[in-house]
Amino acid sequence: MINLGDHVSGPLQAAETADLLMSEPWIHIRGNHDRQLMDRPVEKMGASDRAAFAQLRTRHREWLANLPPTEAFGEDVLLCHGSPRDDLEYLLEDVVGNHVQLASGVRIQERLGHIEASLVLCGHTHIPRVVLTERRTWIVNPGSVGLPAFDDTSPCLHYIENGSPHARYAVVHWSRKKARVEFIAVEYDWHAAAQEAAWRDRFDWACALTSGYAHRPTVKLSGRSCSSS
Repeated sequence: MINLGDHVSGPLQAAETADLLMSEPWIHIRGNHDRQLMDRPVEKMGASDRAAFAQLRTRHREWLANLPPTEAFGEDVLLCHGSPRDDLEYLLEDVVGNHVQLASGVRIQERLGHIEASLVLCGHTHIPRVVLTERRTWIVNPGSVGLPAFDDTSPCLHYIENGSPHARYAVVHWSRKKARVEFIAVEYDWHAAAQEAAWRDRFDWACALTSGYAHRPTVKLSGRSCSSS
């Protein structure tokens, strides 16, 4: 079991989630939200990180602080959250207008840099996707167990949406530099999760959890717009 980061950010049961993950002998990679819970004062955090930070205890924060940003798994597999060089960088997507689309092979290879792993597992965008580069590197993003849609303002306001509320993960069968990837979408009680989010005044999360689409308020969110990546 490999967890590719952003373990507890958001309004839902952060401490309970951390306790569960800490009890399992899994491999955990630090995500940008895990880092942001550690590297700035609470008043500088976004709303989701502030909500999680308020629930976490010292043992949880110490565990998050010790997670690696990347890790080699075996001889030929690299684990990261965003890209190998930056936990905030989308490895497989470009921001275009107010949405994201698959990046070109050239852009993806640039973000990989000199990485020579045959399989790269990443997260960050919450979009299930598999790409095979010209250099025969398999890249797999399993999607997100916890949040099927969100908005972000970097580098400009955009929305990421999976279109259904299912929790998502992937099973990768890896042998001799050949991959078979199964993307799994799991039904669960997302209405109960959305009710908890709404109770905590996070109606954006409630919308995403029940629909798989991001909440788009009538008042424009702060953040510049852009027409290209």
